[in-house]
Amino acid sequence: MKKFTTKSLEEELSAKLMLHFGKTAEEALPGEMMRACALTLRDVMALREVETRRKTRKEQKKQVHYLSLEFLMGRSLMKNAYNLGILPQLRQALENMGFKAADIFEIEPDAALGNGGLGRLAACYLDSMTTLEIPATGYSICYELGIFKQKIVEGQQVELPDNWKDLGAAWLLPKPAEAQEVRFGGKVREFWDNGHLHIIHEDATVVQAVPCDMEIAGYGTEHVNVLRLWDARSTKPVDMSLFSRGEYLKAAEEEAMAETIAKVLYPEDNHVEGKSLRLKQQYFFVSATMQSIVAKHLETCGTLHNFHEKNVIQINDTHPALVIPELMRLFIDDAGMDWDEAWRITTQSVAYTNHTVLAEALERWPQDLFSRVLPRIWQITLEISRRWQEKVEDFYHDPRKTEKMAIVWGGEVRMANLCIAGGMAVNGVSGLHSEILRKDVFRDACGMEPWKFRNVTNGIDHRRWLSEINPRLDSLIKELTGGDEYLLHPQALKKLDAFADDRTVLDRLAEIKLANKRDFAAHAKKTRGVILNPDAIFDVQVKRLHEYKRQLLNVLHIIALYQRLQDDPNAITQPHTFLFGAKAAPGYAVAKRIIHLINSLADQIDHDPICKDKLQVVFLENYRVSLAEQLMPASEVSQQISTAGKEASGTGNMKFMMNGALTIGTLDGANVEMHQLLGDENMFLFGLHSDEVEQMKREGYVPQRIYNRSPVLSRCLDALRNGFRDGVRYDDLYQRLLFGAGGSPADEYLLLADFDSYCQASDRVVRTYADPVQWNRMSLHNIARSGVFAADRAVAEYADNIWRVPHRK
Repeated sequence: MKKFTTKSLEEELSAKLMLHFGKTAEEALPGEMMRACALTLRDVMALREVETRRKTRKEQKKQVHYLSLEFLMGRSLMKNAYNLGILPQLRQALENMGFKAADIFEIEPDAALGNGGLGRLAACYLDSMTTLEIPATGYSICYELGIFKQKIVEGQQVELPDNWKDLGAAWLLPKPAEAQEVRFGGKVREFWDNGHLHIIHEDATVVQAVPCDMEIAGYGTEHVNVLRLWDARSTKPVDMSLFSRGEYLKAAEEEAMAETIAKVLYPEDNHVEGKSLRLKQQYFFVSATMQSIVAKHLETCGTLHNFHEKNVIQINDTHPALVIPELMRLFIDDAGMDWDEAWRITTQSVAYTNHTVLAEALERWPQDLFSRVLPRIWQITLEISRRWQEKVEDFYHDPRKTEKMAIVWGGEVRMANLCIAGGMAVNGVSGLHSEILRKDVFRDACGMEPWKFRNVTNGIDHRRWLSEINPRLDSLIKELTGGDEYLLHPQALKKLDAFADDRTVLDRLAEIKLANKRDFAAHAKKTRGVILNPDAIFDVQVKRLHEYKRQLLNVLHIIALYQRLQDDPNAITQPHTFLFGAKAAPGYAVAKRIIHLINSLADQIDHDPICKDKLQVVFLENYRVSLAEQLMPASEVSQQISTAGKEASGTGNMKFMMNGALTIGTLDGANVEMHQLLGDENMFLFGLHSDEVEQMKREGYVPQRIYNRSPVLSRCLDALRNGFRDGVRYDDLYQRLLFGAGGSPADEYLLLADFDSYCQASDRVVRTYADPVQWNRMSLHNIARSGVFAADRAVAEYADNIWRVPHRK
C-alpha cells in the first residue's frame, strides 16, 4: 500500500475536489474540503478492507458480528487519519492548500447514532477489534437523524433534528446489490409436502434493507473492518395512478412508511405507534443482518452445519435479541433443518452483553403487538419459550422461578430471558455488575446454567481518548516511558508510577493540565460565549441525564456551597467551576426538570456578585462525543456519583481517569475496579455500598427523617421550593425527594442518605487541591493505572473467553 506524504495528499485532495465538486482548492468551501478528505481516506480504507475480506474468506477465519442498535461514532476524519498514521501530513496538506486544519476537523458533524455509553462502547470496541486484527463487522441502522441536537431555551431543553448525513455521508459506501428484504405483519400459512412442513408468510409488508458500509481503520495495521448500517426503502414503486390524480401524499405512502424505520434513533415508545416502530427497527436490522451473514457463510462454506464454528454473534444489550428466533427461522424455514439442530447451532453462535440492572431497562414487548408485527417470529419465540419453560420446571420444580424465568408470560415477551435461553454466554460489564447479575437479577438462571455467566469489564479506545485528544500528555508519556509502546500495550502506562516523587514531572503535568484548561476556556468562549476561569477547579459531571446518575445530588451540594457563601462571603477561597453536560430523553419529564434546575442555579450564581471568582455553574449545551474530546483533557474532578448497584460500569469514568482527573464517586460499576487499582488515597469515595443500599430499602427508608435532622440539607431542599431569580420553583422535585411522586418512592436513588458523606468528600477534594504536589501525584497515579481500562484489553478478553478467535498480541 502506498505511503502518503504531504505532497501526495495535496494531489489526492485536489483531484477529489475537481472530480466530485468541479472546484479547485482556491474555490472549494470548507465543507467540500472536509468531504474531499473523507473520500480520500475512505478510498485507502476500502482497498485495505477488500484485501482483509479476501484473506478472511480464503483462510475461512471465524468472524465476529457485533450487533448494536447504537454506534456513537462521533467524528471520523481525525480518528481515521490518526489510525492510518497520516494525521500530521493531512494537517500540513490542508494548511498548504489554504485551509485551517482545525476548522476542517471541526466542521465535520458527529455521527451521533447512539444515545450514550452503550453506543460509545460499541464504537470503541470496533476500533479495538480492528487494531487487534480480528475479522469483525458491526451492524446497526443508518439513522437519518441521530440523537437530537440539544438547545437550551430559557433554561429548558429543546430537541432539534440532527441531520448528520449532510456531510457525514461521505464516509458511507452504499451497496444496493447486497440489499435484503424484511417482512412485517401479514399472516403465516403452513402446509406439508413430502413429509416437510413448509411456511409461507403471506400479505406481509416488505421493506428493503440497503447496506451502507463505513470503513473502520485499525491502528498500526493494514487490517480494516466495516460498520454496516442498514437503510430502509420501500419495495413498492410510487403509485403513478394516484400521483396523476393529484393524490401525491397517498401515492408515496408506502415509501414514507418504509423509510420511517431508519428516520430517527429511538422513537418515543410511550404510545402504541412508538412501540410498534421501535420493534420494527429492532427486527429490521436484525433480520437484514442475519440474512446477510447466513448468505455470505453459505457462499464461503457451502453448508450451514458449521455456522457456529465460523461465526459468533455478539448482541449489545437486549435490542438485537431477535437474532435468536430470526436465526432459527432461517435455519428451519429456509435451510430445512429440524428444530434440535437449528437450536444447537443457534445457541452456540450467540452471546449476550447485559448493560443494566434496572428492571425498566430489561425490554418487554406486549404479546399482541409482537404477534401482530412479527407473526412468524412470534411462533418461533413461543416454541422457544415453551421448551425453555419446560427445562426450568424440570430443574427447579418451583412455579415462582418458572414465572420469573419465563420468556412469554402475562401477555409479555421478555427479551433478557430470551437472550439467556438462546445464548452461549451472558456477560456483565464490570465486576460488581456481573456479581449482581449472578446473585440477584439473573440468580435463578445462573443457578441452572452457571457456566454461561461471565464478566468483561468495559474499556475505552485509549488511542482516541488519550493520545489523539490530549497531545501534550501523550508527548510526556512517550518521553517518560521511552516511546509509543503504550499505544498498542496500554499497560505500559504503569511505568509512570515510577515518577510519582519527581517534582519536575509533577510540575510538567500541572502545566499540561493548565494549558488544556486554557484551551477549553477559549473554546467555551468562542463557541458559547461563556467565560471560564482556568485557575478554578474544573469539576465535571457529563453523562446521560438519569435520576440514578444523581446529577441532582451534585446540584444540592452546589446549593449548599452557595448558601455557605451567603452566610460568609469568605467561605470559598479556591475558585470552583462546576461543568454539567447531559441530554434528557425527550419523554423523561423529571430529567428535563433537573436540566432546568441546573440552569436556574447557574443563572442565580452568575448574577450574584458574591460568587464572582469563587463559584460558577455552567451547563454545556448539546453534549456529544466531539465536545467530550475537548473537555476530558481539561477536567480535574470527575463526578461518578450514581447510587451504588445501579451503574453497570460507566466509561466516562475511565476517560477522565486516563486524562488525569481525580474521581469523586461511590463504589459502583467500574469505580470498584478503579478503587482496587488506586486505593483510598488516590480517589474520593463516599456513600453507601450496594449491599447497604439494598438493606436500607428492605428496612424501610424514610428520607423525611434525614431532612429533619440535617439543617444544611433541609435548607437546600427548601431552596427548591422557594425558587430562583428566574422565578422558577421546583416544588415537584422537593416533593419527589421527600414524599415520592407518580408511583415512584420517596428519594428512590437515596440522594439524601448519601448527602452528608458526599459533602464531606467534596470538602476533601478542595483541601487536597490546595496541595498541588499531592494533587498532581494522585493525578499521575490515575493515568499510570488506567491502562487496564483500555478497550484492547476488554476485546482480547471477549476474543479469548467468549468468541474463541485469535488476535494480535
